[in-house]
Amino acid sequence: MKAVYFDGKKALFKADYPKPAALLEKGESLIRILVSAVCNTDKEILKGYKPDFKGVMGHEFVGIVEESDDKTLLGKRVVGELNDGCGHCLYCQTGRERHCPDRRCIGIANADGCFAQYMVWKNRLLHVIDDTIATEKAIFTEPLAAALEIPTQVHIKPDMPIAVIGDGRLSLMVTQVLALSGACITVIGKHKQKLSLFESYANTTTQAEGSYEIVVDATGSASGFDTAKALVRKGGTIVLKSTYAGQLSVNMSDMVVNEITITGSRCGPFPPALNLLKRGLISLPEITLYPLEAFEEAFEANVFKAGFLISQ
Repeated sequence: MKAVYFDGKKALFKADYPKPAALLEKGESLIRILVSAVCNTDKEILKGYKPDFKGVMGHEFVGIVEESDDKTLLGKRVVGELNDGCGHCLYCQTGRERHCPDRRCIGIANADGCFAQYMVWKNRLLHVIDDTIATEKAIFTEPLAAALEIPTQVHIKPDMPIAVIGDGRLSLMVTQVLALSGACITVIGKHKQKLSLFESYANTTTQAEGSYEIVVDATGSASGFDTAKALVRKGGTIVLKSTYAGQLSVNMSDMVVNEITITGSRCGPFPPALNLLKRGLISLPEITLYPLEAFEEAFEANVFKAGFLISQ
């Protein structure tokens, strides 16, 4: 089958990658990928974010289940959660499977991803897409779920000022999710054209100034944390949504003295994300789709969201 494979140093297109086989007795399904999407994490893998990973890239997908021992999934369009834990460790036993030290994470750690014609994944991690949600909208389920993780971690009060740093696609989803609370949100970005997408949900500016009770860093770069530190109030909270290759130097004494809470925020709940998409409460530009063979162009594309049209 066709696939985009990461060999530990670079991405390669393969026309003859082995088609996976589902272990039905172990609760797996074979999924034919319809559309998959490029995430900033995929780009960071190319920069060395996950130096031990080798395999098919990609973790955002919409597919159709072709083989499964769960008859309710057969023929259904699905999206899938990323993390498959061991099921036995402290984290798995306490509802924190995504932190399992032995977990598999599609396209990121110990599991092939979705930049391919087929993928195998656990039934319990798949979610059926409502027929009213177009495939090109459903592809945003995973990053929207990541945005929804913030209000599960931090109490959002409608009267507190919130800043979101970054004007990319994750920032747009974070802003819309937080705006549902009624809170006053300011989005700080670098590109006026991109910021125009936020004007229905937040105040926008290219100047990093003012002070806020909650500051969300969704820049995807190390510089975002320094900006967040400068904007957060004493006793406030910084939410980190950025993953990137490289190291960050932080004076933790400042965090202690000013009593700043730092919350790392990663994956989130899929059912609420699908519910928001079904109800039309989240507005997103169209994804730009490429063939798998043009993966380099997709990775470098200056579009809102790039992805792959794999089958129909």
